[in-house]
Amino acid sequence: QAAAPLHPVAVQCQEAQVVVTVHRDLFGTGRLVKAVDLTLGSAACLPLAQDVAESVVTFVVGLHECGSTLQMTPDSLIYKTILSYKPTPSGNPVIVRTNAAVVPIECHYPRKGNVSSKAIQPTWAPFRSTLSAEEKLMFSLRLMNDDWSAERLSNGFQLGESLHLQADVASGDHVPLRLFVDDCVATLSPDRSSSPRYALIDLSGCLVDGRSDDTTSTFISPRPRQETLQFTVDAFKFAGDDRNLIYITCHLKVSPADQAPNPLNKACSFNKASSLWAPVEGTGDICSCCETGSCPLYG
Repeated sequence: QAAAPLHPVAVQCQEAQVVVTVHRDLFGTGRLVKAVDLTLGSAACLPLAQDVAESVVTFVVGLHECGSTLQMTPDSLIYKTILSYKPTPSGNPVIVRTNAAVVPIECHYPRKGNVSSKAIQPTWAPFRSTLSAEEKLMFSLRLMNDDWSAERLSNGFQLGESLHLQADVASGDHVPLRLFVDDCVATLSPDRSSSPRYALIDLSGCLVDGRSDDTTSTFISPRPRQETLQFTVDAFKFAGDDRNLIYITCHLKVSPADQAPNPLNKACSFNKASSLWAPVEGTGDICSCCETGSCPLYG
């Protein structure tokens, strides 16, 4: 919403930056605050522009600039900062006529998204509890050719071939992110909860299809980049069903790249030579729950 006396601070959370628009009638009294008394973040960044005619002050800063902090919840990346108003004496240096103020500002970016072959389109909407907005991270899931150099032109396979699947997230100027595939399920209709259904990846990142005796399905290690995860799945069809179209729906998420993988954020393949589960990165113990089925799950 536009900054106005009834809503004197407006926030837009964009892919890589936050735009904060402040109406100088900050307290709705008709008395305009001075632009030089407004700063953003613990680093006290100054405004980018001031519209004298409309009495509006604008800040444009990167998500992790000006001393903002990052909080990660099971579902969101939350960038937090503050708008500070510290009045300086005017006229008589002994008194001031307004109070100082601090306005908390948050930008929420969901860590998770269900994607098929089409990327989620970005959208944002304000929250009510505090000045905040939301924009989707751009997740994608693509069928790649055998050397991973380009997207596969055909989505047709013969039994005996392998599907090369690549999951990506466009991280923009966020703090470095690492992508994980929570689960992938194959169905005969676009509804991932329909029956019959077959889990390829389950238990927060276990490539359970590779546990079967007759498969070579695996995550590709090392990754080409932290925001990409590649895996192969041996072609298959549903027994007793002649339909030749299968839908694969995957649940993707991110975590900060500097956070060590754990049983919740992991990419684990089954190594038939050693009969052990092995992670793309992290210590082997984070995959032990793939065998027991006791991995932690979020909703």
